[in-house]
Amino acid sequence: MTEPSFTLRPYAAADEAAAIELWRTTWQQAYPAIDFTARVDWWRSRWRHELVPNASIVVVQIGGELIGFVTVERATGYLDQIVVDLQVNQDNSRAVRFYKKHGFAISGEDVNPRSGAPVYRMRWRA
Repeated sequence: MTEPSFTLRPYAAADEAAAIELWRTTWQQAYPAIDFTARVDWWRSRWRHELVPNASIVVVQIGGELIGFVTVERATGYLDQIVVDLQVNQDNSRAVRFYKKHGFAISGEDVNPRSGAPVYRMRWRA
């Protein structure tokens, strides 16, 4: 079985729509009672005027699809955002405990495309 290739690279302006949509989707999952779709214009403004000019942003892609990003304020080193589509192997109990300790919950099950091992889908809970 071939491993999916991934790319870590600096953010580019062409990533904006995908990054904002991933950001919106992950927050919507974490806070289902809030309508984040109604706030997309605010998020876009924050992205363009606060994050992009002031942060180092690294994105991760698999197969050309943006699946995560991290933003770190350049002036202070403050890690502002970690946004990912997260899966963890079910037999990796140490990682599962770590994620649960930090506010994640199991939201589903799947199969690791590389190893065929069962994985949990983890989502941050409010």
